[in-house]
Amino acid sequence: MIVQTLAFYMFSMTTIAAGVMVIAAKNPVHSVLFLILAFFNSAGLFILLGAEFLAMILVIVYVGAVAVLFLFVVMMLDINFSQLREGFLQYLPIGALVGIILTAELMLIFGSWIISPDAGSVIAAPSLPPTEITNTHALGMLIYTQYAYLFQAAGLVLLVAMIGAIVLTLRKRPNVRRQQISNQVSRSVDDVIEIIDVTKESEI
Repeated sequence: MIVQTLAFYMFSMTTIAAGVMVIAAKNPVHSVLFLILAFFNSAGLFILLGAEFLAMILVIVYVGAVAVLFLFVVMMLDINFSQLREGFLQYLPIGALVGIILTAELMLIFGSWIISPDAGSVIAAPSLPPTEITNTHALGMLIYTQYAYLFQAAGLVLLVAMIGAIVLTLRKRPNVRRQQISNQVSRSVDDVIEIIDVTKESEI
Protein backbone atom coordinates (compact mmCIF):
# COMPACT_ATOMS: atom_id res chain seq x y z
CA MET A 1 0.00 0.00 0.00
CA ILE A 2 2.87 2.38 0.77
CA VAL A 3 4.48 1.61 -2.59
CA GLN A 4 1.24 2.42 -4.43
CA THR A 5 0.89 5.67 -2.49
CA LEU A 6 4.45 6.71 -3.27
CA ALA A 7 3.96 5.79 -6.94
CA PHE A 8 0.76 7.84 -7.04
CA TYR A 9 2.43 10.94 -5.64
CA MET A 10 5.42 10.49 -7.95
CA PHE A 11 3.28 10.13 -11.08
CA SER A 12 0.88 12.92 -10.11
CA MET A 13 3.57 15.44 -9.19
CA THR A 14 5.51 14.68 -12.37
CA THR A 15 2.34 15.06 -14.44
CA ILE A 16 1.56 18.43 -12.87
CA ALA A 17 5.13 19.66 -13.30
CA ALA A 18 5.21 18.49 -16.92
CA GLY A 19 1.87 20.21 -17.60
CA VAL A 20 3.21 23.47 -16.19
CA MET A 21 6.35 23.18 -18.31
CA VAL A 22 4.25 22.60 -21.44
CA ILE A 23 2.91 26.13 -20.97
CA ALA A 24 6.04 27.73 -19.52
CA ALA A 25 8.64 26.37 -21.94
CA LYS A 26 9.86 28.95 -24.45
CA ASN A 27 10.85 26.39 -27.07
CA PRO A 28 7.78 24.69 -28.64
CA VAL A 29 9.74 21.48 -29.22
CA HIS A 30 10.47 21.31 -25.49
CA SER A 31 6.75 21.87 -24.82
CA VAL A 32 5.86 18.82 -26.92
CA LEU A 33 8.49 16.74 -25.12
CA PHE A 34 7.06 17.77 -21.74
CA LEU A 35 3.61 16.86 -23.10
CA ILE A 36 4.87 13.37 -23.90
CA LEU A 37 6.23 13.12 -20.35
CA ALA A 38 2.83 14.14 -18.97
CA PHE A 39 1.15 11.45 -21.08
CA PHE A 40 3.51 8.75 -19.80
CA ASN A 41 2.89 9.67 -16.17
CA SER A 42 -0.86 9.86 -16.75
CA ALA A 43 -0.65 6.32 -18.11
CA GLY A 44 1.05 5.33 -14.87
CA LEU A 45 -1.85 6.81 -12.91
CA PHE A 46 -4.32 4.81 -15.01
CA ILE A 47 -2.39 1.63 -14.25
CA LEU A 48 -2.61 2.38 -10.51
CA LEU A 49 -6.39 2.75 -10.94
CA GLY A 50 -6.59 -0.65 -12.63
CA ALA A 51 -7.48 0.79 -16.04
CA GLU A 52 -4.68 -0.80 -18.01
CA PHE A 53 -6.57 -0.48 -21.29
CA LEU A 54 -6.77 3.30 -20.97
CA ALA A 55 -3.07 3.41 -20.06
CA MET A 56 -2.08 1.50 -23.20
CA ILE A 57 -4.36 3.62 -25.38
CA LEU A 58 -2.84 6.76 -23.90
CA VAL A 59 0.69 5.59 -24.68
CA ILE A 60 -0.03 4.14 -28.12
CA VAL A 61 -2.39 6.78 -29.48
CA TYR A 62 -1.37 10.01 -27.78
CA VAL A 63 2.35 9.44 -27.32
CA GLY A 64 2.91 7.31 -30.41
CA ALA A 65 0.77 9.32 -32.81
CA VAL A 66 -0.65 12.63 -31.64
CA ALA A 67 2.35 13.94 -29.69
CA VAL A 68 4.79 12.84 -32.39
CA LEU A 69 2.57 14.52 -34.97
CA PHE A 70 2.62 17.72 -32.90
CA LEU A 71 6.41 17.49 -32.74
CA PHE A 72 6.79 17.13 -36.51
CA VAL A 73 4.30 19.94 -37.19
CA VAL A 74 6.10 22.29 -34.79
CA MET A 75 9.46 21.47 -36.36
CA MET A 76 8.12 21.97 -39.90
CA LEU A 77 6.46 25.31 -39.23
CA ASP A 78 8.70 28.29 -39.91
CA ILE A 79 7.34 30.59 -37.21
CA ASN A 80 9.15 33.64 -35.94
CA PHE A 81 8.66 33.08 -32.21
CA SER A 82 10.61 36.18 -31.24
CA GLN A 83 8.10 38.28 -33.17
CA LEU A 84 5.21 36.48 -31.48
CA ARG A 85 6.65 37.17 -28.02
CA GLU A 86 6.90 40.89 -28.75
CA GLY A 87 3.10 41.26 -28.65
CA PHE A 88 2.64 39.09 -25.56
CA LEU A 89 2.17 41.97 -23.13
CA GLN A 90 -0.27 43.62 -25.51
CA TYR A 91 -2.71 40.69 -25.31
CA LEU A 92 -1.99 39.81 -21.68
CA PRO A 93 -5.00 41.71 -20.16
CA ILE A 94 -7.45 40.11 -22.58
CA GLY A 95 -5.98 36.66 -21.99
CA ALA A 96 -6.08 37.14 -18.22
CA LEU A 97 -9.72 38.24 -18.39
CA VAL A 98 -10.68 35.19 -20.45
CA GLY A 99 -8.76 32.92 -18.04
CA ILE A 100 -10.53 34.41 -15.01
CA ILE A 101 -13.93 33.97 -16.65
CA LEU A 102 -13.21 30.33 -17.55
CA THR A 103 -11.93 29.62 -14.04
CA ALA A 104 -15.06 31.12 -12.50
CA GLU A 105 -17.27 29.06 -14.80
CA LEU A 106 -15.42 25.86 -13.94
CA MET A 107 -15.73 26.60 -10.21
CA LEU A 108 -19.47 27.19 -10.58
CA ILE A 109 -19.88 23.96 -12.55
CA PHE A 110 -17.96 21.82 -10.08
CA GLY A 111 -19.64 23.56 -7.15
CA SER A 112 -23.14 22.92 -8.47
CA TRP A 113 -22.17 19.33 -9.30
CA ILE A 114 -21.10 18.62 -5.72
CA ILE A 115 -24.00 20.49 -4.08
CA SER A 116 -26.68 18.92 -6.31
CA PRO A 117 -28.61 16.13 -4.52
CA ASP A 118 -28.86 14.16 -7.77
CA ALA A 119 -25.09 14.14 -8.31
CA GLY A 120 -24.71 10.61 -6.97
CA SER A 121 -27.29 9.13 -9.35
CA VAL A 122 -25.77 10.95 -12.31
CA ILE A 123 -22.22 9.87 -11.54
CA ALA A 124 -23.05 6.22 -10.87
CA ALA A 125 -23.84 4.67 -14.25
CA PRO A 126 -25.49 1.23 -14.16
CA SER A 127 -23.01 -1.52 -14.92
CA LEU A 128 -22.36 -5.19 -14.31
CA PRO A 129 -20.36 -6.37 -11.28
CA PRO A 130 -16.60 -5.85 -11.73
CA THR A 131 -15.95 -9.59 -11.55
CA GLU A 132 -18.18 -10.29 -14.57
CA ILE A 133 -16.88 -7.69 -17.02
CA THR A 134 -13.48 -6.48 -18.18
CA ASN A 135 -12.32 -2.88 -18.41
CA THR A 136 -12.35 -2.96 -22.21
CA HIS A 137 -15.90 -4.33 -22.29
CA ALA A 138 -17.18 -1.75 -19.80
CA LEU A 139 -15.51 1.09 -21.65
CA GLY A 140 -16.92 -0.07 -24.98
CA MET A 141 -20.43 -0.30 -23.53
CA LEU A 142 -20.24 3.29 -22.27
CA ILE A 143 -18.59 4.85 -25.34
CA TYR A 144 -20.71 3.18 -28.01
CA THR A 145 -24.04 3.50 -26.20
CA GLN A 146 -24.38 6.50 -23.89
CA TYR A 147 -21.52 8.59 -25.30
CA ALA A 148 -21.60 7.58 -28.98
CA TYR A 149 -22.25 11.12 -30.26
CA LEU A 150 -19.56 12.62 -28.03
CA PHE A 151 -17.13 9.97 -29.26
CA GLN A 152 -17.89 10.89 -32.87
CA ALA A 153 -17.52 14.58 -32.01
CA ALA A 154 -14.06 13.90 -30.57
CA GLY A 155 -13.08 12.16 -33.80
CA LEU A 156 -14.36 15.16 -35.77
CA VAL A 157 -12.24 17.51 -33.65
CA LEU A 158 -9.14 15.41 -34.39
CA LEU A 159 -10.00 15.44 -38.10
CA VAL A 160 -10.27 19.24 -38.10
CA ALA A 161 -6.95 19.49 -36.26
CA MET A 162 -5.29 17.22 -38.82
CA ILE A 163 -6.66 19.28 -41.73
CA GLY A 164 -5.47 22.48 -40.05
CA ALA A 165 -1.96 21.06 -39.63
CA ILE A 166 -1.88 20.07 -43.30
CA VAL A 167 -3.05 23.51 -44.41
CA LEU A 168 -0.43 25.23 -42.26
CA THR A 169 2.42 23.14 -43.64
CA LEU A 170 1.34 23.53 -47.27
CA ARG A 171 1.47 27.31 -47.39
CA LYS A 172 3.67 28.78 -50.12
CA ARG A 173 7.03 30.32 -49.24
CA PRO A 174 9.15 32.40 -51.61
CA ASN A 175 12.48 30.61 -51.08
CA VAL A 176 11.24 27.00 -50.89
CA ARG A 177 11.23 24.76 -53.95
CA ARG A 178 8.23 22.48 -54.30
CA GLN A 179 7.46 19.60 -56.58
CA GLN A 180 5.09 20.54 -59.41
CA ILE A 181 3.58 17.32 -60.76
CA SER A 182 1.85 19.02 -63.71
CA ASN A 183 5.09 20.65 -64.89
CA GLN A 184 6.92 17.34 -64.67
CA VAL A 185 4.29 15.48 -66.64
CA SER A 186 4.06 18.15 -69.37
CA ARG A 187 7.81 18.27 -70.02
CA SER A 188 9.04 16.96 -73.37
CA VAL A 189 12.23 15.16 -74.26
CA ASP A 190 13.74 18.27 -75.87
CA ASP A 191 13.39 20.16 -72.59
CA VAL A 192 15.40 17.68 -70.51
CA ILE A 193 17.87 16.09 -72.97
CA GLU A 194 20.50 17.87 -75.02
CA ILE A 195 22.35 15.83 -77.68
CA ILE A 196 25.95 16.90 -78.23
CA ASP A 197 28.09 15.67 -81.08
CA VAL A 198 31.37 14.78 -79.44
CA THR A 199 33.37 14.61 -82.67
CA LYS A 200 32.44 18.13 -83.74
CA GLU A 201 33.16 19.48 -80.28
CA SER A 202 36.65 17.94 -80.35
CA GLU A 203 37.40 19.40 -83.81
CA ILE A 204 36.55 22.89 -82.62
